[in-house]
Amino acid sequence: MTVTATRSRTTTLARPVRARRRPDVVRSRAAAWVAVGLIGLFGLAPIYWLVVTALTPDETAFSFPPSLIPTEVTLEHFVNLTKNEQLFGYLINSVIVSVITAVLSVIVSAYMANAFSKFLYRGRTSLMHLVLASQMFPQALLLITLYAVFSATGLLGSYAALVLSFTTFTLPLCVWMLKGIFDTVPSSLMEAAAIDGASRWRTLHQVALPLAAPGLVAAGLFAFVRAWNDFIFALTLADPERQTLPPGLVHTYLGEFQTAWPDLMAASFVVSLPVIAAFMFLQRYLVGGLTAGAVKG
Repeated sequence: MTVTATRSRTTTLARPVRARRRPDVVRSRAAAWVAVGLIGLFGLAPIYWLVVTALTPDETAFSFPPSLIPTEVTLEHFVNLTKNEQLFGYLINSVIVSVITAVLSVIVSAYMANAFSKFLYRGRTSLMHLVLASQMFPQALLLITLYAVFSATGLLGSYAALVLSFTTFTLPLCVWMLKGIFDTVPSSLMEAAAIDGASRWRTLHQVALPLAAPGLVAAGLFAFVRAWNDFIFALTLADPERQTLPPGLVHTYLGEFQTAWPDLMAASFVVSLPVIAAFMFLQRYLVGGLTAGAVKG
């Protein structure tokens, strides 16, 4: 009877507490959904306006007041893209430079991250901080320095100048990203492989790297997007035949007296599609790679 009475009093006291908490939970969830909606609206509004402008005829593209929903729709600006052979050349340059940058960044950062994670030596922490500090230099300073170096070595204007310059500012973040992932690889597995007679080289390639595959994909995707979207370095370090899409779009559509905004918006939307497709196809690896080093198991 005492137990029953105690449970009855506990239930009686608990109900008002849940009743008081329920409106708070509802308000918290509503506030969270409102916040997510506002952030999503803020992020998607420029993309929506880009698509609307690309689908609007030239005559009504800058009508006032502007209309959120276009009254006339045309695909003329997207058709114009297929007639521009110069843009295809810029696209090839972007693919070449971005893919090589991603592969080079992943290879170099994987070896560096493994060395930072699995080996103990004097100055390791200072060297890691030095690698990260290189990311904090202003891009203008790096650009001037790289321009002088490439000019002296004869690489100015080549694909190598773009790949090496892009790798310089993608490598630090890739190293730190992969270092956290290699920390999650159990050292006991590598020690077991060593006991079985595997060399350090074989242990790295057959044990550590397969386990760190999601992180390698995430690092490669980060480097690819960073190289794909760069404008300043591609405009300064490459000659006109080797420039990538961002400066190529400026040269094609922005003039001294007139700018073809609908054509530029259509081209910008099409240029963004490979990056969007890569994110959608590799998002499983991207999320896993970015969070793998968050908790060391």
